[in-house]
Amino acid sequence: MKDKPKHIHLIGICGTAMASLAGMLKARGHRVTGSDAAAYPPMSTFLEALGIPLAQPFAEANLTPRPDLVVVGNAISRGNAELEYVLDQRIPFCSLPQMLHDEFLVGKEVLVVAGTHGKTTTTSMLAWIFETAGLKPSFLIGGIAENFGSSFGLGEGRHFILEGDEYDTAFFDKGPKFLHYFPDATILTSVEFDHADIYKDLDAVETAFKRLVNLVPRRGRIVAFDAGESLERCLDKAFCPVERFGSTSGAYWRITDLELETDRTRWSVLRDGKPWADFEFALAGEYNVWNATAAAALATSCGVPKEAIAKAFRTFKSVKRRLEVKARVNGVTIIDDFAHHPTAIDQTLQALRSRYPGARLWVVLEPRSNTMRRNVLQDALADSLALADEVVIANIFKSDAIPVTERLDLERVVAQIRKQGRRARILADADSIVSVVAPELASGDVVAILSNGGFGGIYEKLPERLRSLAVGASL
Repeated sequence: MKDKPKHIHLIGICGTAMASLAGMLKARGHRVTGSDAAAYPPMSTFLEALGIPLAQPFAEANLTPRPDLVVVGNAISRGNAELEYVLDQRIPFCSLPQMLHDEFLVGKEVLVVAGTHGKTTTTSMLAWIFETAGLKPSFLIGGIAENFGSSFGLGEGRHFILEGDEYDTAFFDKGPKFLHYFPDATILTSVEFDHADIYKDLDAVETAFKRLVNLVPRRGRIVAFDAGESLERCLDKAFCPVERFGSTSGAYWRITDLELETDRTRWSVLRDGKPWADFEFALAGEYNVWNATAAAALATSCGVPKEAIAKAFRTFKSVKRRLEVKARVNGVTIIDDFAHHPTAIDQTLQALRSRYPGARLWVVLEPRSNTMRRNVLQDALADSLALADEVVIANIFKSDAIPVTERLDLERVVAQIRKQGRRARILADADSIVSVVAPELASGDVVAILSNGGFGGIYEKLPERLRSLAVGASL
């Protein structure tokens, strides 16, 4: 494919990885088009800035003129108008991971960040460390890394750093994406049950990660969190060196002297029991210290000096939709976070408690992910949400797609939260939430909006309503 530019069309282009691949293909000189059912920021604006045309909704006409190749996103299934047309007309097609490997990874030293939680932020940190060190890496991240203003980069260096997703590859390839990347080294942040739509149970999730571990060559390296029975089972048959990071006495990269302040986070790292480095950055939350320490460990194994790592952390910003402050209106802070798993919600709310001590903490949740819409982690969800003072839950996104016996029971979740002494309620949608909640907000409140989708435009609607209330009160 590298011999001459082609017209490449991406079905499902607004997925974070798909939009990034679109940008990379355009940077390589290809003509790129794409389509999706619904577009929302940040990926819609990202594609617009790249000048990549986006067609909505899916339709056969979007494939005229006929492209040379079609990349089929993993959210696309049989019955999609464009996919059916591709199959009928025998237009050549492939998956995102296959395209990524064949076009961009061959000949590179591939560093993959994998795990149930923390992949996007850890990948962003690792890429920024290499960039700060002058190594000019290529990278692909499942979000907009604010230091780069992009989710991808094609550098001149020998390293390709990418987020390794355990979700399935395409309608014709149900294996996890990360098995296509053949990593030279890997970070494993965690292994928990997730993606209940494609994994039957935790054992199935562990099998996927065991296969990833089995791909790392003997000369490679795995940097893994130092806690969790699932991780232990996944690493049991690794053929390469494994270095553990965390806070336990047995961790090779041991975190000590953690200070979670209102505007900075500081910590020290022991390497094999000996003082090694002191770090700080502007991010909140102990989980981000874990992410950073993992990135520092892998970067060190690639020859990056610790001084460059420390500089990278001091200048690291964040990733869009990860504890992102969307607005401050009348003393109310509104935060957007992608958290859509009980463990991630727990970590997010604990981080906000440390960053905004004494604030009344609201959480507004849209149960949208395929796991969150199901009852499989229902009790853990209630426990994590109860870390907030006020809990508001929207109706389940496309609830009819989930069998009643598997569907999240919102009333039960709310009842469990109330038993823990917190106020919790269900409001139908973004408009209802804005209408009811905005008048109740007071200066000093912090509102964490949790969704992995557009959530009915609530990120814009809530600040707008707060401003209108302030204007009305002043008249």
